[in-house]
Amino acid sequence: MANFAGTNRRTMDSLKEKTANSLSWSLLNSGLTQVLNLVIGIFLARLLTPAEYGIVGVLTIFTLLAGNIQTCGFAQALINLKNPTRNDYNSVFWFNVITSFILYAILFAAAPLIARYFHEPRLVAVSRVTFLVFLISSFSIAHIGYMNKRLMNKETAIISLTALSVSGIVGVTLALNGWSYWSLAWQQVTYVTVLTLGRYYYTPWMFSFRIDFGPVKRMFGFSVKILLTNMLNTLSTQVLTFIFGRMFPMRDVGNYSQANKWNLMANALVYATVDQVAQPVLVTAGDERERRKRVFRKLLRFASFVSFPAMLGLSLVSRELILVTIGNEWLEAIPLLQVLCVGGAFIPMHHAYQHLSISCGRSDIYLWANASQIVLMIASVLVVSHLGIYVMVMSFTIFTILWTLVWHFITRYLLGMKLRETARDILPYFAVAAVVMVITGLVTRSVPHLAALLAVRVVLGAALYGLCMWLLHDEMMQECVHYVAQRLPSNHTKQ
Repeated sequence: MANFAGTNRRTMDSLKEKTANSLSWSLLNSGLTQVLNLVIGIFLARLLTPAEYGIVGVLTIFTLLAGNIQTCGFAQALINLKNPTRNDYNSVFWFNVITSFILYAILFAAAPLIARYFHEPRLVAVSRVTFLVFLISSFSIAHIGYMNKRLMNKETAIISLTALSVSGIVGVTLALNGWSYWSLAWQQVTYVTVLTLGRYYYTPWMFSFRIDFGPVKRMFGFSVKILLTNMLNTLSTQVLTFIFGRMFPMRDVGNYSQANKWNLMANALVYATVDQVAQPVLVTAGDERERRKRVFRKLLRFASFVSFPAMLGLSLVSRELILVTIGNEWLEAIPLLQVLCVGGAFIPMHHAYQHLSISCGRSDIYLWANASQIVLMIASVLVVSHLGIYVMVMSFTIFTILWTLVWHFITRYLLGMKLRETARDILPYFAVAAVVMVITGLVTRSVPHLAALLAVRVVLGAALYGLCMWLLHDEMMQECVHYVAQRLPSNHTKQ
């Protein structure tokens, strides 16, 4: 019994260390990715107009939906297998490639219909180039499953940062040479190409021409629910662009796309970190309910600890940030961004809940929860469509926040989590972040210069939040400080 207890403790410590390392690399990757996205986005936004952004922005929903179909949830299915074989990976590889070629042919033929829906003839040519994105990426879907299964987050970070840097240089260079919206299209194609090549470089597994779709058939029941849910998730984040593209001029669509881009960049800092480690770690935690519950609650607290100050802080500095970085031409994007950030603060928590459902093998719950969300969300937005784009975005944000309660009740069913436990994991971070941002806004409102105001608000907001968390003896704050301290050069020297 003592030996068993000791082994169990070592397993828990190993899982904790692996999770901490994976989170740190994921966070570094997400942080640097958003910084690079910010820099590249500033250059492109100064070189292009809102209408030009709108042309490529309305195609995003098609590219992402096609990408969902091509993967069919098999990357997650591979992660969920305890010991996936080479044949499992090979089966997924060929299924994705064949499916993607069929999809590209369909979308290539549908390009004129897409252009007619948005009343924009230029979309015929630009869509056929943009849709190359999911065709190219199909060659590395199995590799994603391989790397995520082994928590290869360091390699993933190197690949994504390289791809972003190269594609950013391509996009900016084309924009400087007058390629207009084409610079955005070719930037996306370049990004996916470099990602695919990088995954081949770091993954020892290589496909073979011995094709066996048996593993795909066995995974299909689980994967098809993931597929449908991923499509619904895509709709939930992109459906407003699709609706606005039909109802409003391309300039309005471009302003919303720009606001949503900043919003997604910010909350992706957290949810991309959670996405890379949540499912593997929850699967590794095993079937013991209490152990999985402890792991999940820590993920939920981590997401809340980072997301609320980041997103509420971005809402606070939205005006200064937009005007200083991309200029007065994007003035109409500011109120949209301020509202989107409040709802965006809850998105990382939603991702944690979704990964819990998948790791528990309940892709059916994952599917129906997201299906209900997208249907009700579209209804809530369309009900107020006569009131204009701002009210529609406001309705979308309120709905996103309220849906967190639905995810809680699902978690209660899966893990027995009580409402007070969820509230204890989320609400303190929201309350502290909200109070800190209000105080920061009031204290700094007399600063006259926009750049100075932006800098002061960022520094003061971050310092106040960190101080509050430290004084409150917050567990996540103390663990983050301890983790960083353990890895300082001086600490390693002493050891």
